Amino acid sequence: MLECGMLEQDKRALRRRSAVLCKQLVVDELLIQCLQADEILTESMAESIMAEQTSHKRSWRLLLLLPKRGPRAFSHFCSALQETEQQHLYELLTQSPQKDGKETPAERFVDSSLRLPTQEVIAAKRARTHAESMEFSLDADSPINTPVLPCAPDFYLSHCQQSYRMNSSPRGLALVISNVTFDPCAAPDLDPRKGGEVDDEVLRKVFTELDYSVTVQRDLTAQGMRTCIENFCRRTDHRTVDSCVVCLLSHGVEGAIYGTDGQLLQLDWVFESFDNAHCPLLQNKPKMFFIQACRGEEMDCGVEQIDGPPRTCSPSCEQRDAGREGQGDANSRQRGDLGRPRIKLPQRSDMICGFASLKGQRICTAAMRNTKRGSWFIQELNSTLRLHARDTHLADIMVQVNAHIKEREGYAPGTAHHRCKEMSEFTSSLCKDLFLFPKYQPQY
Repeated sequence: MLECGMLEQDKRALRRRSAVLCKQLVVDELLIQCLQADEILTESMAESIMAEQTSHKRSWRLLLLLPKRGPRAFSHFCSALQETEQQHLYELLTQSPQKDGKETPAERFVDSSLRLPTQEVIAAKRARTHAESMEFSLDADSPINTPVLPCAPDFYLSHCQQSYRMNSSPRGLALVISNVTFDPCAAPDLDPRKGGEVDDEVLRKVFTELDYSVTVQRDLTAQGMRTCIENFCRRTDHRTVDSCVVCLLSHGVEGAIYGTDGQLLQLDWVFESFDNAHCPLLQNKPKMFFIQACRGEEMDCGVEQIDGPPRTCSPSCEQRDAGREGQGDANSRQRGDLGRPRIKLPQRSDMICGFASLKGQRICTAAMRNTKRGSWFIQELNSTLRLHARDTHLADIMVQVNAHIKEREGYAPGTAHHRCKEMSEFTSSLCKDLFLFPKYQPQY
């Protein structure tokens, strides 16, 4: 049984840093597991913490419990911070009290992140006007580092017949193109995407753990992106794998993203490059696209709910085919020269695309990005894939991503009280269930 009470000096350290901890501490399953393993938290305590709806509330509940968990609680909490790669908070808590009057490197890091977030203005060339891109820098939670949870054999056996084949190792090839720094001469109005480098590393890690062979390319011109995608489409190893992933991260407008030279790459051309005509090695295989870019300059500031029950799930996402399907139908058959039936595929099929922001009837919206911890969309995609890819359809994962993003709130740049929201969106032309079946290999 734990001795009651934390040492007074340790309580003071937690009190001094409580505001910073509530704002920056990432309370995820890995941190909780560390504290449970050290018998600092009981199972019921862990469940009560993780049941909180926001990271801020989870942090606050944990900080209320820790001082009551005995003299070992502080040191084990500090160890858990190191194990979950929150070194800056570990250093902040363990620095000597004599340094409190001086600003340390750790404090400089923390203090800078506590300022009101600022707008990263993308004052694009005036000719762009309504189509100029912008992403907003907002305080947000860090991506979790929990290992990808494996698929259980029973789940695979009960779902594999209705799903896309996902047996190859690697599962497929993945391409991540991340434009962070833009040419100041060719694109003087496109600011660096601070935090964008975090996103591409997060994607590299999570898709590597999902058994994809990942290629990351950074800071490409529009033509460089085009060439990179063309080369990726022509890779012969698509023949032996079961799927494909493409992630594009940049400034953007509706229907296009910017190269580092300020020129636009049309997303319709990207989807066309992977369709059944242009990339036959990926026919009948799922092709996943994730687009982290603005689709306009508007910010969703939300509205007050005045009636009805609180929402328990995200609004329905628009689900439309990821492009034109051509004149053919998947079930249509034509007789070939030898009289044998020939199956004709739609021009585009087996695609799913997740966007960081919405396209509306009147406006397109901006995407939110934290300058230290990456974008909201990529953070939530990473977290949800790690926790739920083992037993959740990818379309349902995208719905969960949207629900988690909807829970986030940030201050609109340049104001003290104006709150903004973000909603993601996905489109789909999948014709089977898409489960990634992480870390499961069928036994033959």
